[in-house]
Amino acid sequence: MITITIPGNPRTKKNSQQILTNKKTGRSFIAPSKAFKQYQKEADAAIPQDVRKAIDYRVTVKCLYFMHTLRAVDLSNLLEATDDILTHCGILADDNCRVIASHDGSRVLYDKLNPRAEVYITPFDEEGTL
Repeated sequence: MITITIPGNPRTKKNSQQILTNKKTGRSFIAPSKAFKQYQKEADAAIPQDVRKAIDYRVTVKCLYFMHTLRAVDLSNLLEATDDILTHCGILADDNCRVIASHDGSRVLYDKLNPRAEVYITPFDEEGTL
């Protein structure tokens, strides 16, 4: 099992997205918010080098999000952001269904004093699946 703790209040990519223009082509595109980019940068700095293995086999990624407030947050958006961070940092080879088989046990919790994301990556157990 690989265990990773990403300090700070977990962020999603979808909140406060920016519409930018490509200077070469003049075409508009949607970019993640500055808050997400900063969160990804902090996550990259916090993740040890020894877990960056570009995993290319099926795994279960369990994420426990400890938020600093009790406000409602979209779990699926948090999972998408975490999957993208794990891929960006070289822990997973890709975030498609051939690598991330499940997110079993993921949930949002509250910790005002120590917001963070705890990520647990384990090989996917094919036993007992339909």
